[in-house]
Amino acid sequence: MAIKPTIYKFKVSLSDLNHDHYDALNLTVALHPSETVARMMVRVLVFCIHAHQDEENLLAFTKGLSSVEEPDIWLKGFDDQLHQWIDVGEPSFERMKKASRLAKSTYVYSFNSKSDVWWKQSQTQFEKLNVSVLQFEWEEILQLSELLERTVELAVTITGNSAFIAGTEKQTEVNWSVLQ
Repeated sequence: MAIKPTIYKFKVSLSDLNHDHYDALNLTVALHPSETVARMMVRVLVFCIHAHQDEENLLAFTKGLSSVEEPDIWLKGFDDQLHQWIDVGEPSFERMKKASRLAKSTYVYSFNSKSDVWWKQSQTQFEKLNVSVLQFEWEEILQLSELLERTVELAVTITGNSAFIAGTEKQTEVNWSVLQ
């Protein structure tokens, strides 16, 4: 029998100062059995970073790890046109080459302890693609993971390349750098 995903409910009070976007998000997020808590929390943070673009389109979590043909998050228009392909982790060049042909814009958010090694090995190939590559600090993602509860209330404030995230008992700041 297959192991089922664990479901988490997020209530996010979002303040994106970069885009003057303020919203209350109610997100239901499935933690895939083979996914880490850190990866799921990165998906939630990335969703918040892109939430300002959701006014005329549909930003959504996809099947993620359950479907290799889909990104972690996508932004589709009402006409079902794929506007953004957003992957979390360290995807292969071939995957991102395909993604850059399917979507108008493509993003990769790298976050774990082997992120630097992945980028050194992939950088020359990725330079050929129209793909935005961003990197979170691993230690900060571990601190972000500590905010997780079954039902989570977060206040997320985004300014510059930084997000300040406050939970009910803890808070942390997550920064990212643009690699490409």
